[in-house]
Amino acid sequence: MTITLIADVLVASLLVATIITCFILTKRIERLKTDEAGMRQTVGALIAATDTAERAIAGLKLTLGDCDRTLAERLQTAERYAADLAAQIEAGQVVMERIGQIVSAATLVAPKAATDSAAEQTPEPAPVSRMASAARSAAAIRARAARRLEDQAA
Repeated sequence: MTITLIADVLVASLLVATIITCFILTKRIERLKTDEAGMRQTVGALIAATDTAERAIAGLKLTLGDCDRTLAERLQTAERYAADLAAQIEAGQVVMERIGQIVSAATLVAPKAATDSAAEQTPEPAPVSRMASAARSAAAIRARAARRLEDQAA
């Protein structure tokens, strides 16, 4: 009888342990099911965010292509203007050099004319001063053009 009593107590204790273990496992399964629902919501939100990001990336690629084309067009226009401006500056330098040559030739001729006119006793100081003024003006314009070219080169 004592052995049956011990066996009954042992079976009862094992049943209590089994019930407690089943209760603990039930609670864990409920938590996992709750976590599964939360995980499904998280995955759904992640998929929606991924779709939105993919659409945004596609839009950004289109915008980047438009910007690239616009920038290329503007660069080509700027290069054309720069080439035109360089050609005009070069033409302006040629004109300034010619004006300088004309002015220097005029200053060489002007003293001869002044000595000839002094011999005739009819002095004309106004044309000589105009020539000198024109020479100074041409030299100043040429110096400004040279400074502009140096500034552009830098």
